[in-house]
Amino acid sequence: MADSLEERLTELEVRLSFVDDTIVALSDTVAAHDRQLHALRNALDALRIDLQAVRGTLGQAAQDEPPPPHY
Repeated sequence: MADSLEERLTELEVRLSFVDDTIVALSDTVAAHDRQLHALRNALDALRIDLQAVRGTLGQAAQDEPPPPHY
């Protein structure tokens, strides 16, 4: 009976070790995804600013131009 209990305890310790490793790996993956998401959000914000600048430039240029000769 003692051997059986000791074997069960050893099996549980091994499983717990694998669970701990899995939790650490998942935590690292989530942290990496969070960093990547933050970088993507920053890039998207920069693109929005650039797009607004381009739209502003194009809008002003079109208004300043005289109409084509056929008008």
